[in-house]
Amino acid sequence: MEKIYRELSSDGIAMLQSQGCQAQQWEQVMVSEGIDLSQVVNVAFSGYVRLGSLGGYFELPGGLCRPSGVRNATLHNVEVGDNCLIENIRGYIANYRIGHDTRISNIGILAVDGHCSFGNGIDISVLNETGGREVMMHDCLSAHQAYFMALYRHRPQLIQNMRKIIGRYAEQVSGTVGNVGANVVIADCGELLNLRIGDYCSIVGAGKLVNGSINSVREAPVTIGRNVICEDFIISSGSTVTDGAMLSRCFVGQACIIGHGYSASESLFFGNCQEENGEACAVFAGPFTVTHHKSTLLIASQFSFMNAGSGSNQSNHMYKLGPIHQGAMERGAKTSSNSYILWPARIGAFSLVMGRHTDHPDTSDLPFSYLIEHENMTYLYPAINLRSVGTIRDARKWPMRDRRTDPHRLDQINYNLLSPYTIQKMINGCRILKNLQRLAGETSVVYSYQSTRIKNSSLVRGLELYDMAINKFLGNSIIKRLEGFVPKCDEDIRKRLKPDTNVGMGDWCDLSGLIAPKSEVLRLIDDIEQERVTTVDEIHDRFAEMHSRYYYYEWTWAFDKILWYYGLEPGKITAADVIDIVERWKRAVVGIDHLVYNDAKKEFSLSSMTGFGVDGDRTQQIEDFEQVRGVFERDPSVQSILDHIKDKTALGDGLIASLKPIVH
Repeated sequence: MEKIYRELSSDGIAMLQSQGCQAQQWEQVMVSEGIDLSQVVNVAFSGYVRLGSLGGYFELPGGLCRPSGVRNATLHNVEVGDNCLIENIRGYIANYRIGHDTRISNIGILAVDGHCSFGNGIDISVLNETGGREVMMHDCLSAHQAYFMALYRHRPQLIQNMRKIIGRYAEQVSGTVGNVGANVVIADCGELLNLRIGDYCSIVGAGKLVNGSINSVREAPVTIGRNVICEDFIISSGSTVTDGAMLSRCFVGQACIIGHGYSASESLFFGNCQEENGEACAVFAGPFTVTHHKSTLLIASQFSFMNAGSGSNQSNHMYKLGPIHQGAMERGAKTSSNSYILWPARIGAFSLVMGRHTDHPDTSDLPFSYLIEHENMTYLYPAINLRSVGTIRDARKWPMRDRRTDPHRLDQINYNLLSPYTIQKMINGCRILKNLQRLAGETSVVYSYQSTRIKNSSLVRGLELYDMAINKFLGNSIIKRLEGFVPKCDEDIRKRLKPDTNVGMGDWCDLSGLIAPKSEVLRLIDDIEQERVTTVDEIHDRFAEMHSRYYYYEWTWAFDKILWYYGLEPGKITAADVIDIVERWKRAVVGIDHLVYNDAKKEFSLSSMTGFGVDGDRTQQIEDFEQVRGVFERDPSVQSILDHIKDKTALGDGLIASLKPIVH
């Protein structure tokens, strides 16, 4: 219901004047019933002003309580909600609607100057600093929408129509009056210009915030802290930007943490990113991109589920035509301390980069690899990261570190380590490695591939590990499909294994966190191009639908690959065939788990105890290590590996036992 205001009585005006208040036109100052005018002190009114009721109290840090009211302020065209505290405004507040129970104190200026879009519709020049891959920023931007805009430039009609859609949205939220939501705290700030601020937001000590939206909500408040400077920005729900961070032309997604002097320009940070100390320029940071170190620079590149080691650096030009190059590190890729990559380059999923790499490698079809510099050359170790306990730990920690509490989630995040996307890459990788063997000979000492070198032993080991991972994924899929199902004959098995949909065949994409069949991605693109999808909400809903149907689509893909990989026909699959697949799955799962177990054991070796037990003998060193790090057998990660071996073995044995009665 619309709030009712009344004009001030002559006695009310006289009372306010006696309290140091003044107005250009008192008839333009309206108040709510129940207002306590004694709490309106030393206020200058101009334009149309609306004051809500007063009566509540605000508890400040340290326990000090302040009654609601308006004191020592200049208000121009401002509507103040019920039970607000506005005091000690050094400059003025102009052209704002302020929600109930909000505190604004000790600030310079809070104003909207002219017609603005509060950060919506601004182009962010990601990846290529010289332009050409601009992403139009808006409140509802997801990593997947940004992926379309930045990387599908070969579909100009798609880009044109998406710009129209976002432009219409930006116009809808534009205006000459800004909003400060309910239960907001704004204190000890400098210049706040052309902002839209959501409910339950806290802005304390910010230096300068210009032209942006802070999309805080009750379920996921936003915090802006000391000495922060932001210009042309959008900060999504649940995020924190503190400690002198500086953002220029940036989008910050949901539940991100940016602080400790981090500096970024022309960059996008999506769900659960954490950026501290370093800097970013023209970066497309997909979900869970993390960097903590002062000496780390991320530039002209695309990441997701990435952890940057200290001193990680990249270059986006080769001193010829300027900063026109770009790079991509696919999901889960990492850099070690002091790594360097000269763009252009593309690093495969879940790979580790160590050392300096200047020959523009493309390892996108060889995921889970190490790229290690040796004598100024890049040596590639395919699939070796599949046996790393760190990789398994990462896969388990990401879902637990999802800090998003807003029920409306912008990014659709798939956490699966093995998926049609990564398994197809492994299948491609096996073909590549076998072709290298065939062309150069199985006895070659070193093979060359995409500006990298692969040792013979590494190639052979890579084929073994990829085969184990493929068997693991395909076995997982068939076990999941038959879980809880007790067939009476082979025909029952065939009916059960038949996919529920044809969608999922063919290639898959990783749209910066969302894993989906390429056919569905292209269908959405076609619908946008043909203007069957015309709003940002419709685009979001289509991505959400792809995400929700992932496992239906995954089984369609997996079943097709099961037939191909094991040489089966859908109408002739038997219980014996399934048992064979499950046996291979068991060997693969247990084999990989034992490799991971052995990798974890290295963390508890005597060499790892160096630095423990200071001033003591070897016994004290071991005791000190165990007090700090624990005992290997009781380590949670180690125990989870052992439990995984036990549980998966029992699961496979149980399925085999249920199938044996119908084996001919």
